[in-house]
Amino acid sequence: MTRARTAALPTGVPLTLPPPLPPSTAPRTTLSAVLPTGLRVLAAHAAATPLAELRLVIPYARTEPGLAAAQELLAACLGTGSRDRTRQGIADRAADLGAELSTVVTAESLILSVSVLAPGLPGALDLLAELLLRPRYEEGEVALAQRRAAAAPRAPAPRVRLRRAALTHGFGPHPLSSESGGAAPLLDVVSLLPDALLDLHARAVVPGGSSLVVLAGEEPDAVLRLVGERLAPWSGGPSGLTLPSFARPVPRPGTVDLTEPGASGAWRGDAVGEQSLVLTVGPGVPTADPLHAPFHLAQLLLGGYASARLARQVRDRYGLAYDVSAGLRENGAGSWLEIACAGAPGGAGRIAAEITRCLRDLAEGGPSRAEVDRARAYAAGFTRFALATRAEEASALAGFAAAGLEPDWLDGYRDRLAAVTPEQVSEAAARHLAPDRAVVATYEPGPTAAAMPTGSYASAPTAVPARTGPYASAPTAAPAHTSPRLPAHAATRTLAPAVPHDQKGAHP
Repeated sequence: MTRARTAALPTGVPLTLPPPLPPSTAPRTTLSAVLPTGLRVLAAHAAATPLAELRLVIPYARTEPGLAAAQELLAACLGTGSRDRTRQGIADRAADLGAELSTVVTAESLILSVSVLAPGLPGALDLLAELLLRPRYEEGEVALAQRRAAAAPRAPAPRVRLRRAALTHGFGPHPLSSESGGAAPLLDVVSLLPDALLDLHARAVVPGGSSLVVLAGEEPDAVLRLVGERLAPWSGGPSGLTLPSFARPVPRPGTVDLTEPGASGAWRGDAVGEQSLVLTVGPGVPTADPLHAPFHLAQLLLGGYASARLARQVRDRYGLAYDVSAGLRENGAGSWLEIACAGAPGGAGRIAAEITRCLRDLAEGGPSRAEVDRARAYAAGFTRFALATRAEEASALAGFAAAGLEPDWLDGYRDRLAAVTPEQVSEAAARHLAPDRAVVATYEPGPTAAAMPTGSYASAPTAVPARTGPYASAPTAAPAHTSPRLPAHAATRTLAPAVPHDQKGAHP
């Protein structure tokens, strides 16, 4: 069975990584190799598993505005046909193998996921090779994708524009914070011909710079040989479609105010058009950094779960917002802590003031031992429950491979969390959570903006870059885990599909 759906990851964050693997489920053996074509292959052994899981991660960032329309359509149509089979033929072959195929697009990757009954692994690799080596973008399939694109709202939602503005102010101009990172112009999408998609496929769907994870009951050396045989003819790349680093490693603090007079009717189809939005962007600690574990616990107790400080203060105590989250975002551009809140119109200023107060209290006073213990218990519990399936394990491994981390990174993460002291969490909070180090961005939907109360953050310089930002409308495809560049400690770079998940128990 084949499946494709759109994964809109506003920050592009891709693939964010999942929580640590419990020791009982960690693969016993992993082998990796780089094929002559440039494809990195990681084979992980999972004894007695009835399914084999494959995750192919291909660089696919929207760094070239002229390619945006073709990238959007290619992601929607990849897997709908080959020179050997129609969509129905591919679905029939997948059914024969007991396989399911899906596609997901993140801010930086195109991810193909395959789950197949263990005996069907060779056939699944043959089918994958067929789609990669002998693609066909049939006119009817392309026309269908174009009609869907035409029916979708083309204007970026307020939440997307707010994130773009905050990232632009904090890190400077970047593909994640520019209009080219959003949906392709409608006219460009509907005017594309299948030949244009074939040209892009030849350039972008290539092994150079890509990685493939195979989690199966077969011995890793046998899997490596099998992959080498089936995918040896696949060549090309690297495509160059990779995210550049931010111009600044840490965000420039300040405030960003977006107002949209009359916006309630302007953004048709936008579910948050009548909401006040607040989004902050602050310094983050990369997953590979030795100081990541203390920062992760500080992020969790700030806003990583339902009873964290932000939720208790902003939602439960004052009833200012009904959507409150704080999570680490990480991809090829860099890493940052993002706090997002949505509430009733007219409340953005008050929400921002309360967020600032929470950040200051935590940075200056530190957490209690009980808070640290609760955050540690949450992280450990999420670890056991979030990667309960082989599919989630495969997605996590794919995220690590894409991020350049070792496949056993998760194995020791619970121990690293257990070793963190409250004093280390306090130090991480003081270093990274001080409100004067963050960008505070607010959005009010129209006339209510004039009534917005001012907060302690209001004295910072104001930056209002118009329409810039991350990938608002990711190309059509289906998910896998977000987030690959972070260890998903919660919901996140949605890495699990193939690689996305948001990380750190916080939802984007």
